[in-house]
Amino acid sequence: MRLLEPLTPDPRATLARAHPLAKIAAAFVLMFALFVTIDLVTPTLVLAFEIAAIPLIGIPPRALLRRALPVLAAAIGIGFFNALLSGDIAGGIAIGIRLVGIALAGIIAVASIDPTDLADALTEHLHAPYRFTVGALAAFRLMPLFADEWETIGLARRARGIDDASGPLARLNGFFATTHSLLVATIRRATRLALAMDGRGFADAGCRTLARPRPIARQDWALIAASLAVAMIATAASVALGSWRFVLAR
Repeated sequence: MRLLEPLTPDPRATLARAHPLAKIAAAFVLMFALFVTIDLVTPTLVLAFEIAAIPLIGIPPRALLRRALPVLAAAIGIGFFNALLSGDIAGGIAIGIRLVGIALAGIIAVASIDPTDLADALTEHLHAPYRFTVGALAAFRLMPLFADEWETIGLARRARGIDDASGPLARLNGFFATTHSLLVATIRRATRLALAMDGRGFADAGCRTLARPRPIARQDWALIAASLAVAMIATAASVALGSWRFVLAR
C-alpha cells in the first residue's frame, strides 16, 4: 500500500513553485485537447511534452513511475484490447497513447501540489465551502495512516492463521477481507474526526481569515498559456496532416 503514501516534490523545482490552481488548469487544458480527438498525432505530441515536463516537478522519475504504473498499465491494456477486438492497430495505439497522456497530465499536476496549498487556493480563489476543503485536506493527510493500518491488518490476519496467502485464491479472499476491515476502521475514524472537527469550529465559516493568502502570479498564467500553446500546436499539426478526428464523429 505504498501507493497511498504522498510524494514530496523538491520545493525548488519549477512546477513545484507554481500555483496549485494554475497546475490544475494547465492539466485540464491538455486533457481537453486529448478528450476531443481520437487521432494519433495529437496525443503523441502532448505526451512528449508531458514527459519533457516530468523533471520540472521535483519528483524522481522512478518514484513517479511507480505511482503512475497502475494507471498507465490500465491505459495501455485498454488500447491493446481495442486494437485486438476492432482489428485497427493504429486506432488501438492512438487510444492507448491518448489515455496515457490524460492520466499523466493529472498525475504530474497532482503529484506536485501540496494538499494544504490546494485547500487554501480553493478557499481563497474559488470560495469552496470550508467543510469540503478542510475535510478533503484531513482525508489526504490520513492516507499514510491507512497504508499502515492495511499492513497491520494483514499481519494480524496472518498471525491468527486466517490469511496464509498460500495461493492466488487465498490472496484474493484475503484482499477482500482486509479491505472490509480497513473500510470499517476508516468509517469509525472518520466519524470521530468529523465530530472533533465540528466541535473545534472547522465547519463554521464565521469571521475566518486566510493565514497564507497567495495570488495567482504572472508565471502561473504563463504555465496555463504554455499548456494552451502545446494543445493548439498539437491539434494544428494533426489537422495539417489530415489525421485529426473528432471523438463523436462517425
